[in-house]
Amino acid sequence: MIERDGAILITRRPPGTHLAGFWEFPGGKPHPGEAPGQALRREIAEELGVEARVGDKIETIDWEYADKRVRLHFFRCTVSGEPRPLEGQEMKWVLPEDLPRYEFPAADAALLTHLTPKH
Repeated sequence: MIERDGAILITRRPPGTHLAGFWEFPGGKPHPGEAPGQALRREIAEELGVEARVGDKIETIDWEYADKRVRLHFFRCTVSGEPRPLEGQEMKWVLPEDLPRYEFPAADAALLTHLTPKH
């Protein structure tokens, strides 16, 4: 989860990918032997062309979709430079209270409850 000036960066999964069209927090799968933080730095560099500083872990979520199982590790991050969508994906900076307006995969639902302010 990349944060800057109170906003969180989200990207939209491109057509032809698993869960295409849903919004997500940038990141991706680790290579064999790669730690989650290392994978996050690599994926952010590949997807957004910036260097990430990985901070505290927020949460780990295990989720089972009809076609696959995932374990998501969420970390607070900051980046050096201005992110650019290098894979043609949409990208937005969103305030935490506006996150519920975007459609995220089911596995992200638990994290969204931690990020959106209670009214």
